[in-house]
Amino acid sequence: MSNSKLEPASLKAGLRARHMTMIALGGSIGTGLFLASGGAIASAGPGGALLAYAAVGIMVYFLMTSLGELATYLPDSGSFGTYATRFVDPSLGFALGWNFWYNWAITIAAELSAATMIIKYWFPETNSFWWSLLFLAVIFGLNVLSVKGYGESEYWFAIIKIAVVIIFLVVGVLMIIGIFGGETVGFKNFTIGDAPFHGGFFAFLGVFMAAGFSFQGTELIGVAAGESENPRKNVPRAIRQVFWRILIFYILAITVISLIIPYTNPDLLKSGVDNIGVSPFTLVFEKAGLAFAASVMNAVILSSVLSAGNSGMYASSRVLYGLAKEGKAPKLFAKLNKRGIPMNALLLTTVVGMAAFLASIYQDGVVYNWLLNASGMCGFITWLGIAICHYRFRRAYVAQGLDLNKLPYKARWFPFGPLFAFILCFIVILGQSLSAISENGIDWYGILVSYVSVPLFLIVWLGYKWTKRTKLVPLEQCDLTTGAHID
Repeated sequence: MSNSKLEPASLKAGLRARHMTMIALGGSIGTGLFLASGGAIASAGPGGALLAYAAVGIMVYFLMTSLGELATYLPDSGSFGTYATRFVDPSLGFALGWNFWYNWAITIAAELSAATMIIKYWFPETNSFWWSLLFLAVIFGLNVLSVKGYGESEYWFAIIKIAVVIIFLVVGVLMIIGIFGGETVGFKNFTIGDAPFHGGFFAFLGVFMAAGFSFQGTELIGVAAGESENPRKNVPRAIRQVFWRILIFYILAITVISLIIPYTNPDLLKSGVDNIGVSPFTLVFEKAGLAFAASVMNAVILSSVLSAGNSGMYASSRVLYGLAKEGKAPKLFAKLNKRGIPMNALLLTTVVGMAAFLASIYQDGVVYNWLLNASGMCGFITWLGIAICHYRFRRAYVAQGLDLNKLPYKARWFPFGPLFAFILCFIVILGQSLSAISENGIDWYGILVSYVSVPLFLIVWLGYKWTKRTKLVPLEQCDLTTGAHID
């Protein structure tokens, strides 16, 4: 007996313009900015940190315009896997889809671990397991209600983060010009020691790679497009916000931190989820005389961690649904409940996230550390996939004689944009091994855990290609009509 009356044919379009904008604005504002920015400044100096984040910001902007063109023309929650299947090769679509699902499912576990460490700031004697179970229940509950549950929660998480960054920038500027916090700071910290650049090329490259991890999450807009009420209008608007977010939230924040806190301050290298007291944001607020800074930043960083887990739950379940819909995952994951939620996909993602977290508790975290390291490069593989898909899509569009002026959103600087993003992502991936090479020799174990996701991706990709005998889709045969938004 068919249950089609109980299940909608597709996901519900429940994400409004304000949800899409905040997903774009708040998508990558998190521990990368609140915590890792301090280490970046200490390692490469203020000039090196600014240059690295600016370069990665430009790359991400081009990636998002590429994704914007794809997601506006063909909004699909399968996103990267669907685009690769249609415009490149079904085997690449299979590998990219599972790569993205795995990346975010493991991210849920990582965020649960981070959240339990953060909560110990207030409740040091409590059991981590029960906190992780509570946080997992919260983000599962937000996702199981409806797509609006995810949209609304991300909207308010983003509001909190954006408000804190704006307050930080205002306080910082007032301190720099001497209105707040006593002395006029000025630009003296940009000239101490060997500032503004410090540590040489390898230090800069290390910050460059760290900046790449900080920006991961911006691609979620492509998954969310499949459930946007009006992707033709809302996606381009959200994509345009990316540039301003990069400029204001990362570049200006790092500038303010660099001006107020000298890069030689040893506390900048100590910042982490287990040491919120030396977050560069906390250091600046405390220098301004705000005694409650550590508690406030702890709460903000906790909200950022939960936001990342919430996004991971949403994105991975939707991509798994997309894989199942295309026959690249068991069909049971393509089932939707009456609220338009892919419950089976959501449940599997939750179980994997929880299992990975449990692995962080038992066996000294060895299994968990391997899982986490394997996911570390998955985001860059996804970005490479976006660049390839956009390049092939645009070439197929022209090859089939279609009018570029009829695209709902057209990415500028083609083909420079996707080619530039591809090259920089490739450099970052190759550069992962440099930290394992030192005067004491080569850390082969470090190289292995850094690159384990690359052979895994190749095995999945080439294994599917070999078993299914898939081939590169000719440009003239790429499917540009099914589900497309065409004038």
